[in-house]
Amino acid sequence: MTEENEKKGIRLAKYIARCGLESRRGAEALIKAGKVTIDRKVEKNPAYHVDPDKDKVFVGRRRAVLGTANSEDAEVFVGYKPTKMVTTMSDPEGRPTVKDLLPDRMVRLFPVGRLDYDAEGALLFTSDGELANRLMHPRFHVPKVYMVKIKGKPENVKLEKLRGGVRLDDGRTKPCRIDRLRETRSNTWVEVELHEGRYRQLKRMFMRIRHPVLRIIRLTIGGVGIEGMEPGDLRLLTVAERRLLLAWSDESAGTDH
Repeated sequence: MTEENEKKGIRLAKYIARCGLESRRGAEALIKAGKVTIDRKVEKNPAYHVDPDKDKVFVGRRRAVLGTANSEDAEVFVGYKPTKMVTTMSDPEGRPTVKDLLPDRMVRLFPVGRLDYDAEGALLFTSDGELANRLMHPRFHVPKVYMVKIKGKPENVKLEKLRGGVRLDDGRTKPCRIDRLRETRSNTWVEVELHEGRYRQLKRMFMRIRHPVLRIIRLTIGGVGIEGMEPGDLRLLTVAERRLLLAWSDESAGTDH
């Protein structure tokens, strides 16, 4: 491939991730294992540059195709992920996956972001990889609202500490909203609004103030929620909801506040 083509192209692992078929790390592993072909030829170099307009990239039998995030025709669904289900389309350990939420005719959909195995709630699915990646990118500040059950009854000063941001092993968390909802004899329910999505972030945040998380329910993503839905349900977004998500993922909305 010429230097001019390389500048126009996209690294193979990044391209597969942007298409929503795998994470960047997962894509690299599949490429090195010989599971990816370009124009029917196996390519084992994750840094190989592909031309999205010319190259036909397949991950196994799945075609890697970029979507258009600015298209109002983007197909987007919201599902209510149950607990004890992994947020992947396949699992080597044989555990239930979010693919089980999708009818066979929707195999082209894939989940947007992650939700812990033991967490439940709102999870978006789309056929548009570019839209998915924008919704997950921290620069767009897409809000996610959770109901969280924690052990014990934290003092207000501890919750205030979390609201302002605390230092975790991967850096300081951004300020967030935390509202106390109700208390039981030994536990507390709080509502948390985050604008970032780090690995097991809620669990690590509350462990920082010594109040372990017992349950997580994600209520909304970018204003799109699961009200009236039961675990396992899946529904198509309304026109207004889809436009709301597209507004969050618009380039002009991606500037830091």
